[in-house]
Amino acid sequence: MSRYVMALDQGTTSSRAILFDVSGQIVSADQYEFTQHFPKPGWVEHDANEIWESQLRAGRGALEKAGAKASDIAAIGITNQRETTVVWDRATGEPIHPAIVWQSRQTVPICDELRARGLAGEIRDRTGLVLDAYFSATKIRFILDAVEGAQERAARGELCFGTIDSFLVHRLTRGAVHATEYSNASRTMIYDIHRLQWDDLLTRELDIPSEMLPEVRDSSGDFGEADPAWFGGAIPIAGIAGDQQAALFGHGCAESGRVKNTYGTGCFLLMNTGDSARESKTGLVTTLAWGLEGKVSYALEGSVFVAGAAVQWLRDGLGLIEHAADTRAAAESVPDTGGVYLVPAFVGLGAPYWDDRARGTIVGITRGTTREHIIRATLESIAFQSRDVMECAAQDASLHPTALRVDGGACANDFLMQFQADILGAAVERPAMLEVTALGAAALAGLGVGFWKDRAELDAVGGGSTTFEPKLGGDAREALYAGWKRAVERSRDWERD
Repeated sequence: MSRYVMALDQGTTSSRAILFDVSGQIVSADQYEFTQHFPKPGWVEHDANEIWESQLRAGRGALEKAGAKASDIAAIGITNQRETTVVWDRATGEPIHPAIVWQSRQTVPICDELRARGLAGEIRDRTGLVLDAYFSATKIRFILDAVEGAQERAARGELCFGTIDSFLVHRLTRGAVHATEYSNASRTMIYDIHRLQWDDLLTRELDIPSEMLPEVRDSSGDFGEADPAWFGGAIPIAGIAGDQQAALFGHGCAESGRVKNTYGTGCFLLMNTGDSARESKTGLVTTLAWGLEGKVSYALEGSVFVAGAAVQWLRDGLGLIEHAADTRAAAESVPDTGGVYLVPAFVGLGAPYWDDRARGTIVGITRGTTREHIIRATLESIAFQSRDVMECAAQDASLHPTALRVDGGACANDFLMQFQADILGAAVERPAMLEVTALGAAALAGLGVGFWKDRAELDAVGGGSTTFEPKLGGDAREALYAGWKRAVERSRDWERD
């Protein structure tokens, strides 16, 4: 009898593998970082082979740490950084170009061209997304243009496109399966989320050959088997979801109106809207949450491009801290920011502004501004951006959640979580087990093979939570937020050609 489910959690800066037992507890984990490439300002790329090697190493490491064999693993679930785009040779599995990362702004000129051709409305209506370099479609176009002969090879079916999940499945199955699932497909900007199929008009307008597109399957089900060579025995691949949808599932937000926020490199707030694809009037995107047993669920999403990455910048760019955890003590050492606001628009602004040309800004600096004020302003910027998207989701869905479920590395910071509750005027619930994204992937895979029999059994796994209740008065809250909105306006439309 298999004892565990393995989650492969392929993120923007590292690849992790976690083994979960039937009670939803972590048995073992392994993790490896990989290289970030910045070939030009605003460009971000990865080596897909390095991603594969780090993910395989993590999977093997997690098995070794648990003293487990392939036969102990009921299934593999995959969750991944979304939108990041790989094009590879179907026969050899070798990428033809560096992976273009979701953060990268290198395809802004392609987006500008599509906008000039009047396609923004069609993209919104069909895919639920805004026309932006964040999504996969223009990254595919960039790679096909950048590599000589790629367009012709793609049309002949010699090349595959995929987000990271598809690339990992292709490698794990040694090319036997080229597939993705609903949540990842819905982030490509060429998938019709209403008709549930690749969109002929958009693929034609971008000249993306259909021959290179993966098959779209349910998020929980059959994605082939990992070849025995990788882990010492064949293991079914039975669940996949993009990282943010996996976190929504891992939090148990299976009902309409439930909301989660993940504090990672970026910040991603999702509200489940059930079987209804709610059109956003506020600058959010409509996306697919997952597909189960032939039925899909939808969500509204607000994507903040820079959250935890701003803390990394404090450490690596400015040298103001040695470790991310140092920010809490620094922030709590001053009563407020002294009027300083930091807008971390390092790669533009995401929802609800969608401003490619915004750039990072610090305003309100005086001679009395200290290191601690800037650190506190950086943490507060994460909470302000989260309120931006929370308000939009509530307005679009005509729902006003009283609590926000949270996960991700930065939510371990008690100062940030308390300030988040204060600036929202709503409770923030942090689970004891923070690996919610990986748990979501494991849950989808476990359901796919009967490791857990149903959603009710899943809801019983895991531990308790810590709740942060708002303490700040309404007038003070709104005054702080008004200052944030003024600061955002100073950052907008800054970069010029």
